[in-house]
Amino acid sequence: MYRIIVLIVVSFFLFNPNIALCSDPQRLEDIIVTATRLETPVDEIANSVSIVTTKEIEEKKEPAVLDVLRGLPGIDVVQSGGPGGNASIFIRGAKSEHTLVMIDGVEVNDVTQAGHLYDFSNLTADNIERIEVVRGPQSTLYGSSAIGGVINIITKKGKGKPKLFFAGEGGSYNSFRQSAGVSGSHGTLYYSLGFSHLSSQGFSSANRKYGNIEKDGYDNTSFSSRFGFAVGKYIDTDFVVRYIKANTDIDNGGGRGLDDVNNDGSSTQLLMKGKVNISLFEGRWLQAIELARNATDRAYNNPKDFQHPTDSERSSYNGRLDKIGWQHTVELHKTNTLVFGAEHKEETARSDYYYDSAWGPGSSIVPRERARNMGYYIQDQIRLGNRFFGTAGMRLDDHSQIGSKTTYRFAPAYLIREAALKIKGTYGTGVNAPSLYQLYAPATLWGPIGNKDLKPEESEGWDFGIEKGFLGDKVVLEVTYFKNDFKNLIEYDNTLGYININKAKSEGVECFAKIKLTDDLRLDLSYTYTDTEDKSTGESLVRRPQNKFGIDTNYRFLTRGNINLRILYTGKRNDYTPHPAKGFMGGYTLVNVAAQYDVTSHIQVFGRIENLLNKQYQEVWGYGTPGFSLYGGMKVSF
Repeated sequence: MYRIIVLIVVSFFLFNPNIALCSDPQRLEDIIVTATRLETPVDEIANSVSIVTTKEIEEKKEPAVLDVLRGLPGIDVVQSGGPGGNASIFIRGAKSEHTLVMIDGVEVNDVTQAGHLYDFSNLTADNIERIEVVRGPQSTLYGSSAIGGVINIITKKGKGKPKLFFAGEGGSYNSFRQSAGVSGSHGTLYYSLGFSHLSSQGFSSANRKYGNIEKDGYDNTSFSSRFGFAVGKYIDTDFVVRYIKANTDIDNGGGRGLDDVNNDGSSTQLLMKGKVNISLFEGRWLQAIELARNATDRAYNNPKDFQHPTDSERSSYNGRLDKIGWQHTVELHKTNTLVFGAEHKEETARSDYYYDSAWGPGSSIVPRERARNMGYYIQDQIRLGNRFFGTAGMRLDDHSQIGSKTTYRFAPAYLIREAALKIKGTYGTGVNAPSLYQLYAPATLWGPIGNKDLKPEESEGWDFGIEKGFLGDKVVLEVTYFKNDFKNLIEYDNTLGYININKAKSEGVECFAKIKLTDDLRLDLSYTYTDTEDKSTGESLVRRPQNKFGIDTNYRFLTRGNINLRILYTGKRNDYTPHPAKGFMGGYTLVNVAAQYDVTSHIQVFGRIENLLNKQYQEVWGYGTPGFSLYGGMKVSF
């Protein structure tokens, strides 16, 4: 069916001469960094990308990055319970640990997680300038964890006179949020700082519909900063610090009888980056030297209580990822720009787990383990005749546990400006190294866990797409077909521990339409069809819906007001259910509305409604989700 859709849309793009077309200069000015590691106009990029701007974040009024990303093409968002519940993202059907997440180019994936995945549950949308999403294998530029794609969250860079704001919000589930920020520049110095605190009484993570009534609260304190300055004419610096501290009440799972009155978790994450940029030969040779650290600590405590008088457990996880990189960007000719560099990463992690039950006490301790990786990459970016644009690159990674692996990638695009038409395609390979936990976790009473003989997961992926502008780019349509094959997937076996066993595939179609109805009214439509298969069982991969559809409408009124309407449909998908072991969950539609009004140039009132239709649904089987929710607040700016 999806092949028929592609043929129809492609035919419409290529053989419809009856619509006058021209290229919109404003759209050509859109810049993306993540796809090529250097600033490049979006129209010259072959990758399938999505860019979420600070304006769009402001329009939606969502406090969490997780909710900002919902509805983007090719992305599936899944959260276990309410605020603070584990939250994952799947790109084009790949595993959640196959998405590399960065903040200002610094990897934030958690090295203490079983698969290096990033838990989005605690990441707020404070102090963000833009979010760049690049779909498809990106290991050639970014190494491990980038098989499915890359999400890069870019912090605001202060500019101009100092700007200060304070905001407060309250609403459903006894939720309150306070935030403040300041940004600006002086001479060569720029700065931006943001702070927020969110607390919520929440609802039962184990789902009230199964008789669970204990509310699971949440508390989040976040701080973000970015600043830099020039040192002479040819050197400038950039520094980033982000700190997140969160506490979450959790349950023993999702479903009947899994409520827990005193089970809680806490986490802290500290991200630091220092970068020096050097410009030589009138900007034709740029160098960037970067030092970064991502430190994550998690702890869980579940003491005995009246519901569980014989059971208790506690655990802690501590991880660090340190990185040093040196990148060169050399303009060889107006037709060729070479990007090459080297980076050294070292990850360390340890964990402690203790439990007590009717069968006696026990423990599982992973001593501090290390893994090192030295990566070398090179990419040639080609521009020919202002029509053909492409990149070709390869990477060599030398990992202390799995040895050397090579990945490569090609991404050509052809632009017919007279017809506002772009034809694009990419082909690439990816690799994902096993985590320290998967390698070294010791055996327990229930069997082995870690396996030092694990091979890295590997992928091969390609896509082909067409973008077309109509009516002076007031209407922009895009359709992309994609296919990914995965091998050596790491899964947990109850008797053998972690092993390489599975092969899988995903393929489908992403469709996107951006329509500017008037200067004040915008309509974005997206549809993604994803067909996945676990080749060892023939079943579809869990938590990847086959069909997803989104409508995002934004209307600016009376010059001071704005209203945003989002409709998100998620189709049925496979999940782990008790009877049978796997089963399909039904689809659902969510409607969210956000509005704001500038009372004066310094005061704004705003509000939002989530799940307007009070839909009862589940993202993960057994776990609770919010019903109709209403929030409102005020922002004061100076």
